[in-house]
This record gives sequence, structure tokens and C-alpha cells, in this order.
Amino acid sequence: MNTYMKIARDKSEQGFINKEGGPFGAIIVDNNGKVISDGNNKVLSDLDPTAHAEIVAIRNACKVLKTYDLSNYILYTSCEPCPMCLSAIIWANIKKVYYGCTRQDAAMIGFRDNDIYEYLEGKKENLLDLQQIDRDECIKVFKKYKSSNGIIY
Repeated sequence: MNTYMKIARDKSEQGFINKEGGPFGAIIVDNNGKVISDGNNKVLSDLDPTAHAEIVAIRNACKVLKTYDLSNYILYTSCEPCPMCLSAIIWANIKKVYYGCTRQDAAMIGFRDNDIYEYLEGKKENLLDLQQIDRDECIKVFKKYKSSNGIIY
């Protein structure tokens, strides 16, 4: 078994045994093979639906490295990332991801990643009622931000 995937798998098992969350684990490694951070699903222990293994590992790596840009890092995760984690991976600029189980495997044990993928594909429109309101007022803050050249006060 791949050394890094074994660590991710072991994190997934540890978190599940400790009742922290689902059986998901992840690690972030630099290009020299040094493990920068790890994480396991902590949805139950943190009472946070966003505390997926990949998100936890990304948050930990960013704290350790004091950056939000993980361009030169690799993520190993025990399962194919859900849409939220996939988005976080992209936002973090991670370019390489290795995963173990598939989203179909996750569905077989009760996780609904596929529902979200189908919603994003326009196939499950009834999953969420998403409506735009008050753009004229909200856009004013965007305009202020743009005029400040992205400088946060």
C-alpha cells in the first residue's frame, strides 16, 4: 500500500473508531514527501458539517505553513472528495490529489455525495431552493472592494 494513502486510511479508521465522524482521512504532503498535515472527518465531534477530512487537513496545513496557497502540495484522501472538499482543494490551489474509495463506495455506506454532484449537474433541482434577492444592495460592497483594489480595511 502507498505510504501516504496508508496514513490517510489509518486516519479515517482512527476518526471513525473515536466517533469523531465518518470513515474519512486525509493528509497533505510537500513535493519532498514530508507530511505537512493530516485530518479525519470531525463532523460529529466538532458539530460542524464542513469538518470533512480534506477540509481539516487543508485548515491544518494552512496554519502550519501560514498561507492559504497550497500550490506545491499533494493531498492524499481515503475517499474521492465530495463537491465541498473538491471546491476547497481547488480554492487552496492543490493540483494533485490521490484518493482511495470512490463516491459510489461512499454511497454504499450511506453518504450522499452523489446527490450533490447530481444537483450541480442540474439533475436534482429539488435538493435545494436557491433564489437570488437584493443584488442591487449587495453589489455595493463588491464595488467598494473593487475600488479599494482589494485592500481590506
